[in-house]
Amino acid sequence: MANPKKNALGRGLSALLENADTDITQSSGRSNDTTLGSISEISVLQIEANPFQPRSRFESNALEELAESIRQHGVIQPVTVRKMGNDSYQLISGERRFRASQLVGLDSIPAYIRVANDQAMLELALVENIQREDLNPIEVAISYKRLIDECDLTHEGLSDKISKSRSNITNFLRLLKLPAEIQMALSKGTITMGHARALISVEDPAEQLDIFERIINEVLSVRDVENLARKAKKPKPNITEAEQKKDYYRDAKYGISQTLNAKVDMKFLPNGNGKIVIDFVNEHDLNRIIQLLQASSQNYSY
Repeated sequence: MANPKKNALGRGLSALLENADTDITQSSGRSNDTTLGSISEISVLQIEANPFQPRSRFESNALEELAESIRQHGVIQPVTVRKMGNDSYQLISGERRFRASQLVGLDSIPAYIRVANDQAMLELALVENIQREDLNPIEVAISYKRLIDECDLTHEGLSDKISKSRSNITNFLRLLKLPAEIQMALSKGTITMGHARALISVEDPAEQLDIFERIINEVLSVRDVENLARKAKKPKPNITEAEQKKDYYRDAKYGISQTLNAKVDMKFLPNGNGKIVIDFVNEHDLNRIIQLLQASSQNYSY
């Protein structure tokens, strides 16, 4: 009598792939059968992609290099698949090897054959990619979040499963709080993880984007961004009422000067009175200023 199927979820990739008793049924005994739990040659036409694959982009040059290696040496490390029906399989892990084998034109590929439910498939694919694939930081962060949200893992449980510290997990998850423009730049390699971690420490998204624009335009180093982030976090000094008045009158003087196209000065007397002095260069200039002032006064007449 066959052993009852064991619950694979939560046990980790290595346990699922190394334990020969996990999700294995016996071969029917025919010589052309593939045996669950074994390594078998499977036609690439019988294998479909993993719908839970967390990686959305595969770098073409890296795939070409892997394809050349497979062309010379074959597929050294088998992919892992689950049996879907009599003649169909679905990838659990090894999509780069599978795609590279298709580029080479292989008819078949070595594969471990397993049975897994959809939730276990998701966990397997995510853990395998985090541990084995050269994901960009945003893809890693998304994989962490999916393992926590969709596989019902705590930060501590995820830490144990992927052998990463909780601080590592937290740092990656915080990347997903950055504005979309910054996340896109990080995923494309336009900025580094160091740049992104410095930007995370800035609380205001608008300031994050301002510093990000400076990174791009001024080619700032990580140290430069860390310095800008520290300045952004410093509390703004309280502006006194006197300083506010000074700023107001300075701006007003500049505005009048621009409107009249003339030099303007404000003079304050100790008793609180004062005067506005408008310079003119000749009689024609004086008449021009008078006309501007008269027009302005008419606009405000009732």
